[in-house]
Parts: sequence; structure tokens; C-alpha cells
Amino acid sequence: MHFSSPKMVCETKIVADEHDAIPGTKKESMMWSSPPSSAALSPAEAKDVSKDTVFIREFERGDQEEVRRIFYEGIMERIPNTAFRGLRQQPKTPFLYALLTVMCFFVTKSVTLTCCAPLFLVGARYYYSRKVIQSYLDCALHTDMADIEAYYMKPTGSCFWVAVLEGRVVGIVAAQGREDDNTVELRRMSVDSRYRGKGIAKTLGRRVLEFAVRNNYAAVVLGTTAVKLAAHKLYESLGFRRTGQSEDYRLPGMSRSPLERLFFQIRYSRYRLQLREE
Repeated sequence: MHFSSPKMVCETKIVADEHDAIPGTKKESMMWSSPPSSAALSPAEAKDVSKDTVFIREFERGDQEEVRRIFYEGIMERIPNTAFRGLRQQPKTPFLYALLTVMCFFVTKSVTLTCCAPLFLVGARYYYSRKVIQSYLDCALHTDMADIEAYYMKPTGSCFWVAVLEGRVVGIVAAQGREDDNTVELRRMSVDSRYRGKGIAKTLGRRVLEFAVRNNYAAVVLGTTAVKLAAHKLYESLGFRRTGQSEDYRLPGMSRSPLERLFFQIRYSRYRLQLREE
């Protein structure tokens, strides 16, 4: 494997939610990687098949705008998820916020201010979640997502695909080869929110696995800060196994100031699918 990147990529650690030799692959009636023959179908049946069929193809320059839109919207959805749902992944944080609320009462002796303290803490958590995630997004949109061809299409051992449904780009995923350990990283997976629940994310994931097998990679790896359980179940259904977890991961763009550390925490999970032994 030979891989080279024109410059450092802003790492993908936020992943969107949702053959026979590859773990986790099953035939699904809606999913095809190439258009089915319509010779034996009536015009109406052929139209229905075409309407429900998702095609996975390599990225083309004309896809850039839609790809960036899907990526942007997928990342922005993470702000409320991280700010609110993410509290369940940080058991010490609610206890700390409760302690601060009690301290507010003892310091101010004001019931009104004490009742407002939780609202202030939640609001601050949302503010810092938005601040950090937007910084991360800006980093990504000015590195690999600004020039997908240079980062994924030109280097040997890497690729970028789009999922097309009804003539629209509805999903994206990338594979980035790593020569040092002969693995490929699944990156930038995201599906347009209007087209979720159709198995598109799983089909995109399978394409990366197929790519890894064809290129003789030893394993596929990924890192995610996804809060929703559905995202983790998706990776497990593809055959991935969790290999590690960090409770206080640092996203690109974080300043690590005391206030930012107090109001923004995120869990980072590492997954690996071993394809063959080295």
C-alpha cells in the first residue's frame, strides 16, 4: 500500500447515525450496487425498482456541493445531541452541576438564583458544544472536505463514495488507507436526514469493507463520538468490535480552557474489523 496526503487532515471523529465474505453483509431487497436489468419488468415495475434503488458510486467533482451540505448538516445535528444526550455518557458531570447548584444557594441565599442555575448550566453546555463543534466543522471544511479529489481520489489506497437515490446524492463515506499498519479508516460517513431508515449507511459501510478486501488491507478501523446508540449498533452489525474508549476526547478546534472543559465533554470510541491476520 502506498498512501500520501497533501497535508494533514482534520480527523473525522464524528460519524453520522444509522459480499458474502465480509462480516455483517446481507442481501436487502432495496440495495443494489449496479442497476438491475429491467428486461423482464413492465415499465411500471421498472420505474418502481429505479425509485427504490440506492446506487453507490465513486465521488465526482460535480458532487462537491451536495457532499459538503450532507456533511455540514450531519455535523450540526451533533450539537444538541452532544450538549444534552451526551450527559448520559458523562456520569460525573450531572453530579458536578448539581453540586454547583447547591453551592449557588449557599453563596447567594437566593431561591430564585438557585432555580435559575440549572438553566444557566444547560445553556452554557449548549453554547460550548456549538462553539467546539463549529470549530471542528470549520477545520474539516478547510482540509479534506475542501478538496476530496486530492485527499481521497488521487492517493493510492483511498477512495470516496456517494449514495445516489432518485438521482440525488443522499449519503457519503470515505476510506483512507494507512500504510504504517496496513489498515483502512472508515471516515466521513453521513446520510441525508430525509433519507435515513433505508439502510443507506449500512450499504455505504459495506462498500468500504469491500474496498478493504480488494486492496488486501488487514483491517478496517474507525473512531466515533456518536452519542446515539443506533450508530454504534450499525458498526457492530457490520462486524466491527469496540477496541477502546476515551471519556474526555479532544476534538480539533478545542481550546481546552477551564470553562470549555467544564461544559463540553465527549466520549470517543474506537472500532476495528479484522479482515485477515498479518
